[in-house]
Amino acid sequence: MIFVENEFAPLKKVILTVSEFGFPEMMKVEDLRFLSSTALEGDDANAGKDFGEVYPELQKAWEQERHNFALLLEKYGVEVLRPRNLTTLEKVSGGEHGYSNFFVRDPFFTIGNAVIEGSIRFMQRRNEIWPIRDLLEREVYQSDCLYVAAPRPAMAEQEELALWHGPFLEGGDILVYGKHIFVGNSGLSSNSLGIKWLSKLLQPYGYQVEEVKLHPNILHLDCALGLIREGLMIVCGEALPYGIPQKLKTWDKIVVNLNEASLLATNGLPINPTVYVTDPVFGYIGDKLSACGVHVEYVDFQISRSFGGSFRCSTQPLLRSF
Repeated sequence: MIFVENEFAPLKKVILTVSEFGFPEMMKVEDLRFLSSTALEGDDANAGKDFGEVYPELQKAWEQERHNFALLLEKYGVEVLRPRNLTTLEKVSGGEHGYSNFFVRDPFFTIGNAVIEGSIRFMQRRNEIWPIRDLLEREVYQSDCLYVAAPRPAMAEQEELALWHGPFLEGGDILVYGKHIFVGNSGLSSNSLGIKWLSKLLQPYGYQVEEVKLHPNILHLDCALGLIREGLMIVCGEALPYGIPQKLKTWDKIVVNLNEASLLATNGLPINPTVYVTDPVFGYIGDKLSACGVHVEYVDFQISRSFGGSFRCSTQPLLRSF
């Protein structure tokens, strides 16, 4: 069965990412402005190399982070699926842009019983769907669900990402709340054309798609807003220039600032409405959640976060329902 009701319904089946990254041949700092200070920014000496070859100990630690997360999910009865690694040919096909296979949230997403392959803006990540397709063929083709792919994006001549035509649509920008779908747009990932395409696709099924403008340094909506349970959210108001969406304004809020949001403070993962996973560095947020009756589990995700994503970015649910 494939179905995602919302962001906090009990998680029953999920794809959890693996840990692969190949540095681009030419590092562009402006393409990494959504990252915190990491070993990746401006590291021209590593251009064209595999992260695991350059940093073997960090690679092992990175893989261990995802393994520890998998064990925690399984403790709560979640079925965890893992994509395969990239083949040599798939790595080479990335050319000067390098390759990535590290955040399964963005290449595709699940809304209700619709599985939708997105359209990635960053050239380095456009082939990230390939290692996932084996799982989709096994899980999706046998299920009573819709399976479609967004249009291939147009070629771009401009250097400025925000000027690229698209359409672009990435899973980190998609928050599911029943028949209401929030989609972020910062100029770095999803754009208005991608959002229009999604709205056209889903409207016959009774869905309403709402565009949410984001601060230009925020990569995805889930880096600014996290729905914990009905009526409770973690939110960065500074990252939402037009304010919190009207449908969520009355919810209780745990507020973080723009710097905390850049460190992925909102990017934890609800396992169900009473259990939430985050990094121990956000223990102060966990304390506030505990005061609201939410049990908080902690997994060290420092290396994963250094790549610009955390627990939500590392997962894509296939079944999340009451």
